[in-house]
Amino acid sequence: MEERAREKSLPRLNLRPFLVLAVGLICGIYLSYRASVGVRPADALVFALFLLLLAPPFAWRRVLAVVALFTVAAGLGAGLFSLACSNFTSGAREGEYTVTGTAQTVSVYNGYCVATLSDLSFDGASQGGNMRATLPSEAVRPGDVVTFSANVSRNLLPSAGGRASDLASDLRYTASPAACEVTGKSGNLFLRANAALYDVLFAEMDRDCAGIAYALLTGNSAGIDGGLLDETRTGGIAHVFAVSGLHIGILYGAVTLCLRPLLRRWSFVPALCLAAGYCALCAFTVSSVRALIMCAVAGVMRFRGAKYDLLSSLSFAAVLTLLLSPAKLLSVSFQLSYGAVAGLALFSGSFSRGLKKLHVGRIFFPARLADALASSAAVQIFTFPLMMEAFGYFSVWGTLLNLVVIPALPVLFLPLIVCGFLSALFPAAAPVLLALPEGLLSAFLFCFSSADFSAVLAGFALGAGGIVWFAGMVTLSGRVRLSALARGLLTAALAASFALVVCAENIVFSGCRIDVTGYSGGDCALVREGGRAVLLVDGDVSLATCEDFLDRTYGGQLDAVIVLSSDGASAVNVAAFLPADVIYTYEEVETGLRETHIVRADRIELGGMRFVYEGADRLVLTAENVAVEFSFEGDPVLFADLSVQTCETRLKYLLKDGIIRVL
Repeated sequence: MEERAREKSLPRLNLRPFLVLAVGLICGIYLSYRASVGVRPADALVFALFLLLLAPPFAWRRVLAVVALFTVAAGLGAGLFSLACSNFTSGAREGEYTVTGTAQTVSVYNGYCVATLSDLSFDGASQGGNMRATLPSEAVRPGDVVTFSANVSRNLLPSAGGRASDLASDLRYTASPAACEVTGKSGNLFLRANAALYDVLFAEMDRDCAGIAYALLTGNSAGIDGGLLDETRTGGIAHVFAVSGLHIGILYGAVTLCLRPLLRRWSFVPALCLAAGYCALCAFTVSSVRALIMCAVAGVMRFRGAKYDLLSSLSFAAVLTLLLSPAKLLSVSFQLSYGAVAGLALFSGSFSRGLKKLHVGRIFFPARLADALASSAAVQIFTFPLMMEAFGYFSVWGTLLNLVVIPALPVLFLPLIVCGFLSALFPAAAPVLLALPEGLLSAFLFCFSSADFSAVLAGFALGAGGIVWFAGMVTLSGRVRLSALARGLLTAALAASFALVVCAENIVFSGCRIDVTGYSGGDCALVREGGRAVLLVDGDVSLATCEDFLDRTYGGQLDAVIVLSSDGASAVNVAAFLPADVIYTYEEVETGLRETHIVRADRIELGGMRFVYEGADRLVLTAENVAVEFSFEGDPVLFADLSVQTCETRLKYLLKDGIIRVL
């Protein structure tokens, strides 16, 4: 009897219906996506992971119920994803149009901005979906109604070579007009508040502090210096500059705590309304919506006096999100946001209990420190495959650095959100109101910039090993009921599989990091390997484009600038003003420059990188076993061709987010 009671008290994944629904939806959407872009052998591991999650150790009736619910959810997910793809391809064809749209998000750079436009109309006819527009104006703000004439191109589905992120954000169109006009303002008060907040922060605060403040409040990190943003990414704390569940949780918890003496059980209602308004201000990002739903569930459970279950709440939020927008599963923000909370739900408890058992002599690990370290480690470990897939590197310092940054975030965020919005309402008082937040942010910048957090794991791909990693973590979490022998054997098998898969993936993987951009002011590509950095530019590139691109990607000295153009004189003149040791060209270039070291070359070798010109407009980079072909005709970077003797055909590799990936 005692053993049976103990078994019933153990936490089980299987008995959560929303978890089964969420897993089924994810499985259906993922497999539908993989079927459209090409099925890989590793996709079978997805089913293995899901079967592990839903391993039924109980009666056959419950087994049938779990299988039936999972199957229905998977079919629904596949159908909804197909419908989303069909809607994505509907609408106007490519061509010249007079476009009118409302700016939802705006990223301002030197002399231009990249805006996401909604409420589109082409030549007066309404269109569904959103547009990414590169506008030649810094004056555009969220909520502005802009009008321009431009050649509009259609973004492709992932199955046709398009980006999954475009499908996830419903970005159906792209345009780069030569001129645009702000013709009005949206009636959306939240968008107007976002614009007012931007203006007052950058008018009254130091630019670095203003960029961080705006990112903390709205999730838009475009105003942060590129070098600093790169440091936060390698340090593993870039998540604080995206409006996430942490920000919503801080706001919701602070308001609930303040109103509880007055409203008691009903204090969650105004807190939830305020959190919903804040989500609207931030354009309802995936992570903020997830946090809002989970806060609503927590508030209702607390009001009813019921027990709150983190994993069930997370699953409920995932089900709602994927039912409304199944393509969100393909976005990095969805994967990282939900993955981080899943890590907390699955591992933080077992990690904390293990740390509390550690002791030196009779001195045990402090309970609060154990909880904090366990939470940070759980998030980092569970999101490790996602970080490697999305960015190609993982911060070694992330776990420890978040122990300091996360507790400090309320100290930065709460004064900033109060003073920031008061400053937007009363601009005359902004210098006084923003003095405290600016001082706190300056102290943060000083401390962070004084340390070196550049140690990262990079240069290798996980591939299918990521799925094996998740399966191993779930097995070790203790949330799946297995005997000690079965858990040991399964863990050993998964560890061996992980090692074999990662080795297989990295036989043909290049450790180079490649950042690519293409603007109306020309195209650039930054190639980094080890401690070396090389910038590739085309003949139409502008100095402003190069400087802005380098500000956002790399803040150090360039080993070289390589020009790809049959008429490279203009590009060489631009390159002369960049921090580069030497400029390489395919042909002799006549310029009035004397101090710049210009070299004509057919082959260029820098460290482990070898660049070979195949004409003035084509360049092939060889690093390890991968050859990447650069061409600035149309898209700045083409596919990477890989020749392997063991393969009968030439395999295609793709540059995704700066990292060479299997297509």
